[in-house]
Amino acid sequence: MMRGIRGAITVSADHPAEILKETKNLVLEMAMQNDIEPDLVASVIISTTTDISSAFPAKAVRTIEDWTFVPVMCTHEMDVPGSMPLCIRVMMHANTAKSQQEINHIYMNDAVKLRPDLIKDSKVGER
Repeated sequence: MMRGIRGAITVSADHPAEILKETKNLVLEMAMQNDIEPDLVASVIISTTTDISSAFPAKAVRTIEDWTFVPVMCTHEMDVPGSMPLCIRVMMHANTAKSQQEINHIYMNDAVKLRPDLIKDSKVGER
């Protein structure tokens, strides 16, 4: 079964090194928490708030060992007044035997505020 796995993380500033580091951390955590290997991933869509423009977060995914051929695309989020700034969101489409309720959606840094109802592990998101 194909499932969508959601994740989000914030960065402290629009700096390429931090964007790449935090995107990689988020994607690896999403895969680990859901027992997902790269061959199970159909695609990854990454969006950023419009205040992030110094680097393509997809580049971080392509640098992960065995993730080179996973299709990844970047886009910007809608610029809604009052939305969380400096936020990177990930939608991973992966094959898994897990039910919707068993999927661990990962929110890290300030992004834990986006969907506190989906946080299952108190250690995730606290760094």
